Amino acid sequence: MSTATRTLRRGRAVPSTRRVDAVPKVTGEFAYSSDLHAAGMLWGHTVRSPHAHARIVEIDVSGALALPGVHAVLTHDDVPGRKTYGLEFADQPVLAIDRVRYFGEAVAVVAAEEPEQARRAAAAVRVEYEPLEPVTDPERATEMDPLHPDRPTMGHGYRDDLRPNVVRSMRIARGDPDTPADVSVEGVYEVGQQDQAFLGPESGIAIPDGEGGVDIHVATQWLHVDRDQVAPCLDLEPEQVRIHLAGVGGAFGGREDLSIQIHAALLALRTNRPVKMVYNREESFVGHIHRHPAQIWAEHRATREGRLVAVRMRILVDGGAYASSSTAVISNACSFAVGPYAVDNVLIDGLAVYTNNPPCGAMRGFGAVQTCFAAEAQMDRLAAALDIDPVELRLLNALETGGTLATGQVVTGSLPTRDVIRRAAALEPPEQEELPRDVLRLPGGAGNTTRGEGVRLGVGFAVGFKNICYSEGFDDYCAARVVLAEDGSAEVHCAAAEVGQGVSDVILQVARLELGTDDVKLASGSTARVGSSGSASASRMTWMAAGAVQTACRAALEECDRTGRAAVDVERIYRHPRTFPLDPETGQVTDGQAHVALALAAMRVVVEVDVELGLTRVVWIGTAQDVGKALSRTAVEGQIEGGTAQGLGLALMEEIKTRDGAITNASFTDYLIPTFLDMPPVVSELVEDPEPDAPYGVKGVGEPPTVVSTAAIVAALRDATGRDLMRVPVRPDEIVGL
Repeated sequence: MSTATRTLRRGRAVPSTRRVDAVPKVTGEFAYSSDLHAAGMLWGHTVRSPHAHARIVEIDVSGALALPGVHAVLTHDDVPGRKTYGLEFADQPVLAIDRVRYFGEAVAVVAAEEPEQARRAAAAVRVEYEPLEPVTDPERATEMDPLHPDRPTMGHGYRDDLRPNVVRSMRIARGDPDTPADVSVEGVYEVGQQDQAFLGPESGIAIPDGEGGVDIHVATQWLHVDRDQVAPCLDLEPEQVRIHLAGVGGAFGGREDLSIQIHAALLALRTNRPVKMVYNREESFVGHIHRHPAQIWAEHRATREGRLVAVRMRILVDGGAYASSSTAVISNACSFAVGPYAVDNVLIDGLAVYTNNPPCGAMRGFGAVQTCFAAEAQMDRLAAALDIDPVELRLLNALETGGTLATGQVVTGSLPTRDVIRRAAALEPPEQEELPRDVLRLPGGAGNTTRGEGVRLGVGFAVGFKNICYSEGFDDYCAARVVLAEDGSAEVHCAAAEVGQGVSDVILQVARLELGTDDVKLASGSTARVGSSGSASASRMTWMAAGAVQTACRAALEECDRTGRAAVDVERIYRHPRTFPLDPETGQVTDGQAHVALALAAMRVVVEVDVELGLTRVVWIGTAQDVGKALSRTAVEGQIEGGTAQGLGLALMEEIKTRDGAITNASFTDYLIPTFLDMPPVVSELVEDPEPDAPYGVKGVGEPPTVVSTAAIVAALRDATGRDLMRVPVRPDEIVGL
């Protein structure tokens, strides 16, 4: 194909493509990480702590080693390299050393011929503990003895907060937050701990290469950061540890942190045999991080006409036993606490703390979910105090391109806030169904024992936004490699993790457009064949992968034109516009921008509530979302619906419950997630205002629906019941007032 023709094709819209994994997933032929098998493989199992906080007095592995079929039992003494790892800094032991800090912490790992033998061996490991008082109250954590007395220093860009058990403190101060106003409203809000609840538990297989290295096939969100944590612990060079993406059964942030990677590799290298590990559901609940529970105090002040004058907030998030990504979560929670509104005077104080509760880290929405719930409730309270329509109040204060964030950053990209609000508000819900009706169509479904006498209708509205890509000066990039063959076909390599969001299809769409051929194959993701793509998180992967593949494709074609060769092999790195750290004392960006781009969504929700029984039914959801430019409408709508479902779960039913730090509902019997019957029709309006600095104008779409849906649903519940409902998930007794 000539250069002129290729150039012409580049000017066309990115063509849609059928999802490459759709048919095999529907037919059951898709290979998930739990389906992996290798000749001669052993099975691994983990010994976990029954205490949330305890000293380890002694570990006796002799009984386990004596059992039939057992090939290895490893403790912290068997870790050949660095003893700790972590996303932000290395504070989490590979295997507990002198103490355990949360219920379910890994203490030892075993490998045996059969799964049952491995489980029996794990049960035979004798660990003597000296129980300690667990720190479970995040409000008291800074007054307790430090859980990490020797933790690494936070380094440049962080406030100097030396209180015990502080992961990161954050302050955003702009203007004069004490500025008087005509009306003031305040409230205290609480968000429970939510699980990602992906359907594919942690699993994978580690295979020794016979030369001291190892190949790890695992479901993950970031291949290269896994490698960079695993290799030092194994005392290996990075190139000796190859991470390969296995089939992922959902992620939502819960696979950013390590699970089986180091443990399986340790066992494989010790036994010189492949080792497979698969968590059951109960183990999965303790084997990955969760959404941070939060407590938030907020005060909003406004003029009589409804203009926001000042916003103050105090945000406390419980990071659990280890840091994970708590430093970034509290930054996001504070940065977007005000919501997409213009206000000159802001004081946000945020704190992430260590406790002996389950570790918390990334989950869809990443800090913005918690503060959106509080901020939008405050906007409704303000509207009621001013006797102004809630939608009009939001339009009056809407922040758009050219406005200034609470961090002092001027919005230079697209932010069509008013358009999104108006289009969501204009969506018409269906007429209410008449009573009496089939019990399955009443709040609570089969759990409703009335004919609907206590059913009331409620309508709620909310707006939420967050950042896209990584922020605060992080070197955020994505690599892609394009191989053009003599026969005109192409192969694309990119380590972008396909976790169900459809990034594989985006990569193929872009490559076919740029190369001018449909004969393009996407190689499986691996650290061995291409540089890092960064994480499938922060709503960044579509933007970053599209940019990397576009750049690599154009470089490959230019190489062909320059050399006259038809076959080339080119790798390129794509970076988005640079970001800069926030000032550690004021939270203001003093140079450029702290966040690359922003995306928002607005939702109008209709609910029915049986106020006598405390049961709920979400009837209908209408949403408008700022998507930049949609490469596939079907894929975007799917992300909106999935993200909305997770927000519905947090609003109404999903919460990890603990007693003295121990999880008490680690199963899908007791931890409830929305089913098909719980989900209402979702009508989606896509607001396309292309992002000027993004390839093809795209924006990530996965997180905004989760950010806003919890707030919108609870707003509708308040409208139906007249109750304040300051905590999520909302319990039936809170609705009936018990």
